[in-house]
Amino acid sequence: MDAVSRIVVDARGLLCPLPVIRLQDAVKNLPPDTEVELIGTDPGVMQDIPAWCRINGHRILESRSDGNQYHIKLKTGR
Repeated sequence: MDAVSRIVVDARGLLCPLPVIRLQDAVKNLPPDTEVELIGTDPGVMQDIPAWCRINGHRILESRSDGNQYHIKLKTGR
């Protein structure tokens, strides 16, 4: 069984639209089925990242808040 690739995108301290831009830059050359976790402090990421994923063919695996931080795990598509 192949090991699952996983990266973390640190978007803490960034406000919209920078977390989405940082994530977009991180995934543009990744192969499909790579796990990516974005960590942010802007509560807008909880809506912005899922919307961006729907448009770009990625799949949300998990989203949660932990105090003032927001964690969104996704799997890259196409």
